[in-house]
Amino acid sequence: MESRTLRHNPSGEQTEVAARPIWKRLGPRELVEIFAVFNLSFLALDILLAHSYNRFRHWAEWIPFVFSCAVPVIMAPAMWVSRLDPRRGASKWAGLVVGWVSVIVGVTGMVLHLNSNFFEAMTIKSLVYTAPFIAPLSYAGVGMLLILNRSVISGMAEWSGWVLLLAAGGFFGNFVLSLTDHAQIGFYGGVEWIAVGAGALGFAFLLMPVVMNVTSGFVRICFVVMALQVIVGLVGFGLHVRADLRGKETTIWDLVHGAPPFAPLLFANIALLGAIGLWARGRAVRSTAV
Repeated sequence: MESRTLRHNPSGEQTEVAARPIWKRLGPRELVEIFAVFNLSFLALDILLAHSYNRFRHWAEWIPFVFSCAVPVIMAPAMWVSRLDPRRGASKWAGLVVGWVSVIVGVTGMVLHLNSNFFEAMTIKSLVYTAPFIAPLSYAGVGMLLILNRSVISGMAEWSGWVLLLAAGGFFGNFVLSLTDHAQIGFYGGVEWIAVGAGALGFAFLLMPVVMNVTSGFVRICFVVMALQVIVGLVGFGLHVRADLRGKETTIWDLVHGAPPFAPLLFANIALLGAIGLWARGRAVRSTAV
């Protein structure tokens, strides 16, 4: 006999739904939850490599690393108990705490990165050669996803709009990072401009469904653009690793001081978030067309 459980819908009424296994209840909202927790956790490795560049010279550089390591410990049990529903139980409150702390860590990190050089000279050169000032905003963006998943419950159209806006912001961040990072080598190979163009393209296409109503055909075009972003990310990853391994005696420090191997994968990562938002937007478009 099929077991059933009671859930509260956004209007406050109780509805009886079948208690299905967690993996059969994965929708856009649940996938965004998994995406956010995985990304915050994975950032621990990225921080470890990036801050090893100066061997964690300042104690504050340990804060994002420790925070990222704590995220799965806090969120995984809460998500399991709440059956991946971010709007109820332990998952709701744990996600709000982790989300707001993540935003604070991201904004503070951006200010500290800028303060390392930019505020002393206030020039384009100092902006390019400072610590990557926009990189810590990854924490802020992912933290906003957790907050969004618990705050916007009125409808899939509004929810997907916010997801697409954050994904578009991620591509804009990639555009800035690609421009400033590759400017340090003067766009030596020319191929570095592809990442700059890809960031601008992803930002432009994902912004359109946010600012205006779009057809299902445009949503499909956006899916193609997201697929191209994945290709750019994977090819960029290969090029960065090849550049780092070019020496005869390659060590872990060559990866730390050379081309950041994980940076191009941000294109594929944000494309995944964009695809989830587009999936939800497609659902909303079809429901209004009926």
